[in-house]
Amino acid sequence: MNRYIIQLAYDGTAYHGWQIQPNGISVQEVLQKGLSTLLQEEIKVVGCGRTDTGVHASYFVAHFDSKTLVDDTDKLCYKLNSFLPQDVVLFDIKASTEKFHARFSAISRSYEYHLVQNKSPFHLLYTHRCTLPLDFEAMNKAAQHLLMAVDFTSFSKLHTDTFTNNCDVKEAVWRQKEDGYWVFHISADRFLRNMVRSIVGTLIDVGKGRLTETDFDKIIEAKDRGEAGVSIPAKGLFLTNVQYPEEFNVRLQ
Repeated sequence: MNRYIIQLAYDGTAYHGWQIQPNGISVQEVLQKGLSTLLQEEIKVVGCGRTDTGVHASYFVAHFDSKTLVDDTDKLCYKLNSFLPQDVVLFDIKASTEKFHARFSAISRSYEYHLVQNKSPFHLLYTHRCTLPLDFEAMNKAAQHLLMAVDFTSFSKLHTDTFTNNCDVKEAVWRQKEDGYWVFHISADRFLRNMVRSIVGTLIDVGKGRLTETDFDKIIEAKDRGEAGVSIPAKGLFLTNVQYPEEFNVRLQ
């Protein structure tokens, strides 16, 4: 078998997340159908992770195995882009070794959550609007506790099949993009389902003055999803980067 790496982006608005679902279209499904048609064999695509319904990816990595030895991967990439819907775009397809695994070889993942406070018709689809004043300094102080945390059960969707809720968060910070437009940047070795959206929802409660920095720390320590804030809407969330060891020569953004 021959292994290939795919680098792509997608608008998650119309999809029930990355992973194939029994009752809804997914990004994985449209990719597999396209590759299976072009290569004339059944192709299974493995992604670097699972994005939930409505979540976007400005950079996503996947791999697939094929009995076909593809001599011109650029041509295959071009053909597949022509075959796919416009909300899924491939940057590159390249040959790799069987040592590479899109999910298990990844050493870091990064997300952004986009939040606006001013009304704009151009921010409707890809940001969440919060009209109340927010104390971003307090939110950033609270976010620093995430870098010292180990168990993120308080921010995980209940009844998932993960073997551990431990994560190593390396960055968690709000940065202003423009007036009334803020972006939350977070990087970790792995993420739990709904983790970023529930963290953002809880930090917004800090920004509103409903929770203190100490309260936020206690929520982390509680290891109880019921203690944290609401899961914020998916439309403002983007997977923005996935990093791999240099030996695999996967482009880093």
